[in-house]
Amino acid sequence: MKNIVHTAIDAGKFTTFLGALKAAALVDELRATGPFTVFAPTDDAFRRLPGGMIDALMNDIPKLKAILTLHVIPDAVALKDLQAGSIKTIEGATLEVALRSNDVFVNDAKIVHPNIAATNGVIHAINMVMMPKKPALGAAA
Repeated sequence: MKNIVHTAIDAGKFTTFLGALKAAALVDELRATGPFTVFAPTDDAFRRLPGGMIDALMNDIPKLKAILTLHVIPDAVALKDLQAGSIKTIEGATLEVALRSNDVFVNDAKIVHPNIAATNGVIHAINMVMMPKKPALGAAA
């Protein structure tokens, strides 16, 4: 078995996500001991972003890093162990897990391929790129 990064490479459907991790200098972090759960957007999920957005994010490393770390939690959690409610990401934000019918959603992203095992955690493929919540108007800077 391989670490999360090499497992994602072998899966063949996370090339844009992996490229973004490299651009944001997060590859080594996800090669580390962990454990991690990565909600990894598939290449199809990235293709659904508005035109030009991927290139814009690749040129805004702080924003890219905030988006990518929103997809990682500091624990290995199998699909069967995900419960409705809030979970905290390594970025410090909160994700909402919802169970609808036989599907599991993280924020509004549906887990389309769960439990891709790695030595330092687990990958759940999701069908969209999650974005950080915009700060409320009037929030202190």
